[in-house]
Amino acid sequence: MKNKLSALLLSFFGFLSTAKSQSSETMASTMRSNGKIYVVVAVLATIVAGLFFYLIRIDKKVSKLEKDL
Repeated sequence: MKNKLSALLLSFFGFLSTAKSQSSETMASTMRSNGKIYVVVAVLATIVAGLFFYLIRIDKKVSKLEKDL
C-alpha cells in the first residue's frame, strides 16, 4: 500500500513539475503582480499539509490495529 501511494505521489508531482506552458507563466506573473499568488500558495500548502497530517494519522491507527491483532 505504501509503495502504491509513493508511486502515485511521485508521478503526480512529476507531472506538475513538467506541465509548464506559456499561459501558466502569464497567469502566474499576473497573479504575482496583483499579490494573489501568495493566497494561492497558502491555500495549496494548507491542503497538502492537511493531507499529510491525515495520512500520518491513518497510518498510526492502522499500525495500532495491526499490533492489536
